Amino acid sequence: DLPTYAFEHERYWLELVEGRADVASAGLDAMDHPLLGAVVHSSSGEEVICTGRWSARSHPWLKDHDVLGTVILPGTAFVELAVRAGDEAGYERLEELVLHAPLVIPEQGTVQVQVVLSTPDASGRRPVSVHSRLEGTTLWTRHAEGTLTPGQNTTPADGPAIWPPATATPLTSSPQET
Repeated sequence: DLPTYAFEHERYWLELVEGRADVASAGLDAMDHPLLGAVVHSSSGEEVICTGRWSARSHPWLKDHDVLGTVILPGTAFVELAVRAGDEAGYERLEELVLHAPLVIPEQGTVQVQVVLSTPDASGRRPVSVHSRLEGTTLWTRHAEGTLTPGQNTTPADGPAIWPPATATPLTSSPQET
């Protein structure tokens, strides 16, 4: 009998992952971010567009967020994208973010992503939106939109400085007894 191990077709080496291109040759600024590869600051200095190109092959960890057999971008990633775009313009606080449609990562092919930070409104807030399209198509889908404001995000305090709070009243019975 012939040995069968030669015919098992198991690979014992890593898959080749697509590398990053030289975005400067296209007039873009490179970004050091796992999802966004380049940024464009408009000539007016008001609008910022961050771009990325994703696939199940170039970002294999995205496949971990499988919902009923479909790989979608986690909601927290939209927050990360919006905040990172705001960092480019000094708008570090995400005030609001509304998700409109899931961003599906195809099994085959590539998704092009744009995070657009628009010009500030009269109150100083900047609209931000996340869009994608399948590479080779012209139809863009808006997945999320929100608002960024200048200033740093603040974390809530650990709790009241005085414990128990001065306005607290002791319970006469446990909540389970009532």
